Amino acid sequence: MGLNEKPLSTLHEKASYDLADFEVPAGREEAWRFTPLSRLKGLHDGKAVAEGHVKVDVDAAPEVTVETVGRDDPRLGKVYVPADRVSAQAFNAFEKATVLTVAREAVTSKPTVVTLTGAGDGAAYGHLLVQVEPMAEAVIVLDHQGSAVYADNVEFAVGDGATLRVVSLQDWQDDAVHVSHHHARLGRDATFRSFVVTLGGDLVRLSPSVSYDGPGGDADLTGVYFVDAGQHLEHRLLVDHSQPNCKSNVDYRGALQGEDAHAVWIGDVIIRVAAEGTDTYELNRNLILTDGARADSVPNLEILTGEVAGAGHASTSGRLDDEHLFYLQARGIPYDEARRLVIRGFLGQLVEKIQIQEIRDRVMAALEAELAR
Repeated sequence: MGLNEKPLSTLHEKASYDLADFEVPAGREEAWRFTPLSRLKGLHDGKAVAEGHVKVDVDAAPEVTVETVGRDDPRLGKVYVPADRVSAQAFNAFEKATVLTVAREAVTSKPTVVTLTGAGDGAAYGHLLVQVEPMAEAVIVLDHQGSAVYADNVEFAVGDGATLRVVSLQDWQDDAVHVSHHHARLGRDATFRSFVVTLGGDLVRLSPSVSYDGPGGDADLTGVYFVDAGQHLEHRLLVDHSQPNCKSNVDYRGALQGEDAHAVWIGDVIIRVAAEGTDTYELNRNLILTDGARADSVPNLEILTGEVAGAGHASTSGRLDDEHLFYLQARGIPYDEARRLVIRGFLGQLVEKIQIQEIRDRVMAALEAELAR
């Protein structure tokens, strides 16, 4: 399949399975201008040698069918068409894919945990498909660990009236490079809840996106990240409203500390002509804790119809509020502890939305470790 004849929009113009349809990024393109290409270790220009390995282990709920399939499986690539060169490279280079299926009307009795562990040497490519059939409910956890140079695509097919909750943890070792696209396609009256936590890695570029196949879809995309010295953590979101009476809400928050800590958040929302009654809002907030850290935050809203229920976006980046710190210190709380309390409250407000106690505790413990540095 070649390049789409009609552009998706002025925000996202290309979608193709063919690697040749995407030029090698030079760093001046809008989609790549914030990403340090020299740190991608060849994932963007074909120089990455696929000699690495990322082990995939699945601890599945009894109601979930787990399959390992070849790249010729006809179910793959039906939800998502690659939107940039790295995504197309991953789609053309993976050898085996993991397919998780939740049968119609099934309600899973526990979360299904997919653990992806990098072994270190060389680049690796992956593919995951999660199919939640109509009226079913499931919780999926993606847990990224180890050291890797890894590019992958993740497809979420959420059937009519189904509910899927996903938690994606990027808890890589300090030298890891991860470029990933997560795409959810929602059926009529489907519900999708995504929670992204990005803490580890040298460079992580994660692109969650949502599209709608019928009216009544409801998507909530939440994310928390903590950027240390030298890290580059980038989140590029797209919500493509093409059906009437659908909802979306995006809320990402991050904290940055240390020299050359760099966070990038791009939030794109498209409301097409047919998407009357859309209700959408996106928000990104960053706390810059030290000198030398940088946050780039770019919300974009493209509205092609005047008949919307609501549409808005907001973005803020700044330092800790001196009044909050003064208030706590005036009550006898030392400065360092007051600082931790404010940051913990800022990020913890979102972490509390994680409904899996074990994961929520793990994330809070990791954030506490970051704050103790």
